[in-house]
Amino acid sequence: MDKIFNYINGELVEPLSNQWLDNYNPAIGEVYSLIPDSTKEDVENAQKAAKNAFPIWSNSTIKERATILQRIANLILERQDDLAFAESVDNGKPLALAKKVDIPRAATNMSFFASAILHENSESHQMSQVAINYTLRKPIGVVGCISPWNLPLYLFTWKIAPALATGNTVVAKPSEITPMTAFLFSKICIDAGLPKGVLNIVHGLGAKVGFEITKHPNIKAISFTGGTLTGQKIAEVAAPMFKKLSLELGGKNPNIIFADCDLEKAVSSSVLSSFSNQGQICLCGSRIFVERKIYKVFKEKFLKKVKSLTIGDPLEKSSKIGSLVSQQHLEKVLTHIEVAKKDGGILLAGGNKFIPKGKCSNGYFLEPTVFEGLSYDCSTNQEEIFGPVVTLMPFDSEEEVLNFANSTKYGLCSMVWTSDLKRANRMSLKLDSGIVWINCWLVRDLRTPFGGMKESGVGREGGSYALNFFTETTNVCISYD
Repeated sequence: MDKIFNYINGELVEPLSNQWLDNYNPAIGEVYSLIPDSTKEDVENAQKAAKNAFPIWSNSTIKERATILQRIANLILERQDDLAFAESVDNGKPLALAKKVDIPRAATNMSFFASAILHENSESHQMSQVAINYTLRKPIGVVGCISPWNLPLYLFTWKIAPALATGNTVVAKPSEITPMTAFLFSKICIDAGLPKGVLNIVHGLGAKVGFEITKHPNIKAISFTGGTLTGQKIAEVAAPMFKKLSLELGGKNPNIIFADCDLEKAVSSSVLSSFSNQGQICLCGSRIFVERKIYKVFKEKFLKKVKSLTIGDPLEKSSKIGSLVSQQHLEKVLTHIEVAKKDGGILLAGGNKFIPKGKCSNGYFLEPTVFEGLSYDCSTNQEEIFGPVVTLMPFDSEEEVLNFANSTKYGLCSMVWTSDLKRANRMSLKLDSGIVWINCWLVRDLRTPFGGMKESGVGREGGSYALNFFTETTNVCISYD
């Protein structure tokens, strides 16, 4: 059986404990590889390598760093087919989705920050005839990057690219549920000539590896994407140590459909924003609020498209819905569905495990599920399910739907569908969301701030926001006297 290895000090190495974890193919429900069950000692070796590499990497020129990052981006594109296949097998997402979104975006992340660092500028402030101030930005040192299982290589590179571009060295932990593309990325880094110790990838459990990265005194900043409860635990450890923290956490995102929208586009995009990657994207719109005067027609069109989605083997071109990421996650989502039924939810579509024919008959598949008739403040409309489950609810006024939309503890993103520009601006101002998409979903400019309000996180990623997070500022004041 294939083994995945840690990437420490430029080499692929086994865990010091020689203990391994099973890695499942969720579409067939079987173990297909082994990953390191790493411990404190592996993290210690990784941070030592990163610490030793920091002086040389941080003092390299911006052009040198940019060249290596661009080389990594090029290799991702050259190996796109292999990476997409690995992502589909490891995660359960449709191969077509991995080819179209995940792997190209991973390459773009590396390329974007390779270019961004070349165009960074600093501030200066002149004090009349007294003095001039200018700002220096310096890398922090060794930083920790912890990424999730839903968009494995996409979000892994989203963190490490700006960290490396700004001259930091990194100890990274990909999700133990979807480790394969991070392992393949290790090989890309070797082939691209990334100096030893600049990036170190330690595989294993969050309670072991993630915790050790978070509490290590030589790791000066933590960038984490994942669940809110895990984010709280990281903050409890890291905040008293005065580490810089970037936490991109959960979401329970409202999708608001006004009667004056482009109905066909709103319906099609709502199906995508509900069920892409089996609903396992923090930006999915799981609460769909529809103005009452078009509620019936929207529901009919929406359900027709949902019921036409093909569920099956992620490697088949025809499959629009793949498997959920694990048996445990499937059971969690099924529990949420039962709660919705007990709370009086009317099941309009789905709600059951799906059993494909052939080799995927033991996979973790679930029908796209739609409920109506639930109150805006029930648990189904308040808790992040992170699966293919959405609710439909009518509304009568802007004031009412704003109350519905802002009622959760989350504030990551919102979607608003309307042809009224004034209404779009009003809603954007009043929604508790880090991102508001007007008449679209998942349109991303990598220069813009990414992150949420309330329990959806702390800080922002993207563009200069990421570059600023991974640097410390020094103000230099020079007197004219």
